[in-house]
Amino acid sequence: MTRAILCILDSFGIGGAPDAADYGDTGADTLGHIAANYQISLPNMDALGLGAAAKLSTGTTPRGLTDQPQGGHYGVGREVSKGKDTPSGHWEIAGVPVPFAWGYFPQTEPTFPPDLVTQIVENAQLPGILGNKHASGTTIIAELGEESIKSGKPICYTSADSVFQIAAHEQHFGLERLYALCQTVFALTAPMMIGRVIARPFVGENASDFKRTGNRRDFAIAPPEPTLLDRNKAAGHQVFAIGKISDIYAGHGVTHRIKANGNMALFDRTLEALEMATDGALIMTNFVDFDQDYGHRRDVPGYARALEAFDARLPELIAKLQPGDLLVLTADHGNDPTWRGTDHTREQTPILAFSPSLSPGTIGIRPTFADIGESIARWLGLAPGKHGRSFL
Repeated sequence: MTRAILCILDSFGIGGAPDAADYGDTGADTLGHIAANYQISLPNMDALGLGAAAKLSTGTTPRGLTDQPQGGHYGVGREVSKGKDTPSGHWEIAGVPVPFAWGYFPQTEPTFPPDLVTQIVENAQLPGILGNKHASGTTIIAELGEESIKSGKPICYTSADSVFQIAAHEQHFGLERLYALCQTVFALTAPMMIGRVIARPFVGENASDFKRTGNRRDFAIAPPEPTLLDRNKAAGHQVFAIGKISDIYAGHGVTHRIKANGNMALFDRTLEALEMATDGALIMTNFVDFDQDYGHRRDVPGYARALEAFDARLPELIAKLQPGDLLVLTADHGNDPTWRGTDHTREQTPILAFSPSLSPGTIGIRPTFADIGESIARWLGLAPGKHGRSFL
């Protein structure tokens, strides 16, 4: 039996990309700066080559790690798509670099064009919107959540990414109403090449107890051509999309859509998918907590502990692998929790590939994330794509 499990540790960068200066990210290093500020222990990922990959990326082995991998292939991913967004990274990982420039909103306040706001209010029959600026999601909910409940106005904000985010209370505003609003906004922003409109529901009655729920939903522009997911589905194989994976690819190429809230629940669903997966299956999971809970919030200890929790469970996954299975760990961009601001950082990413039937070795620095998708495609017996080259 031949299957592939692709785990994306959202935002787990290992040092600045060659073009980091173009994004104001010279010196950013998610793993390196976490390790410098926290006595981290990641023995299982280190055994797969994490420390060696980090050294290949930056020239330095992060504190607490080694450059002596014990199994599998290790290397570095380098993105060719412009930007440092979630869709860009994920699409390229699945073999399709982004061929266009995303649209972004300016740093000015108010941020959104007045005519866009007018259309949103009129089309969705709203009393108005709150926010209308760049912000961290948890911060702006604490700031404006009570006013949103009282006024019935949703909280609208963005970041340095190509995104329009809408936070509203699950009960007072209504979850389905929030989803419908996001669909309306997505239709209005798609011509502007805004990559995603994200529903950010929350619960609680005041700033002291507001909490975002697991009912997030991303409304995303579809990839411009078939990805690894589409190709595997077209071959008649299962494609398990766990977490926000299905949303990122606009549902394309997915046979099994599985939601979960939190990294450990996502890990549980990955193990369960492996039990259901048949020959040729692709299991793809996004572990979002690293990014949304710790990177954006600039929480170094939280990020470190989340990495340790993930690392501690890796032996469970490895123990379930059959001889023909392939496990790949990687990331879509960086989000250095020591960096200024709250946004992603333009970084290289680790590529750790392990199979009981794969001998250890280095794959070097890959010129595009698409090499990951092409390697998995080859492993699953799919025809080669046109944007990357297999390292297997």
